[in-house]
Amino acid sequence: MAVHTPAQRSTRLGAIVARRRTRLAESKRTLPLPKLEERAAAAPPPRDFAAALARNGLNVVAELKKASPSGGLLRAAYNSALLAPALEGAGAVALSVLTEEDFFQGSLDDLALTRRLCRVPVLRKDFLFDPYQLFEARTAGADAFLLITAILTDGELRQLRILGEQLGMAALVEVHSPDELNRALSAGARLLGVNNRDLTTFTVDLATSTHLIEAIPDECIAVSESGLRSHAELKRLRNAGFDAFLIGEHLMRARDPAAALKELLGAS
Repeated sequence: MAVHTPAQRSTRLGAIVARRRTRLAESKRTLPLPKLEERAAAAPPPRDFAAALARNGLNVVAELKKASPSGGLLRAAYNSALLAPALEGAGAVALSVLTEEDFFQGSLDDLALTRRLCRVPVLRKDFLFDPYQLFEARTAGADAFLLITAILTDGELRQLRILGEQLGMAALVEVHSPDELNRALSAGARLLGVNNRDLTTFTVDLATSTHLIEAIPDECIAVSESGLRSHAELKRLRNAGFDAFLIGEHLMRARDPAAALKELLGAS
């Protein structure tokens, strides 16, 4: 029987995770783990996601997603083959691709295509809780993957982080509270994402980042996620100690996502 964290018991998040478990069972029947492991072993060598986020300056991980549970349809004319190269050209140091099908309308095919078309590292953004999903990510070419502390037990968090690193991928471990931050650090996480969105209510508050940054050790790479909309916000959070920023909805809603990214980075 699966162990459910409090965040998983929230209605929307619980529905997403439950649907993910159903899809995972279908994937395992279609492609058994041993065959998937063979494909993962043949994937291109991973790119250095952590190094990309640790550069000097405003490091933006631009996120590709067509829809979200909180925002609905974000971009009707969604085309990852056009978006990914444009965002890379506009200055993204890495790209994040939503691969959850039912609530975000994403796919692993989008990730694989993005990885082929671009030279920057690519993150798999999804609700990951099973080793099989990490082999899926590596097979599609992912260089990094997201672990959401709110939906994982301490044992799962550590197990998946270690497995991902054995596969050559970086684990971006997402937290929203002091307790989750302590759990992530105890699991050995050194690449930490502070999600300004509360996954139990889907409300966004940038104060989450400013409250948690002081507790993140200097040797960790800190990423502020969600709700970022201006160059001034990025500069303020950079000065507070954040190394990078994961931005999706603001870019996906823009008429010209590449131009919106350049504006965030301070281009005139």
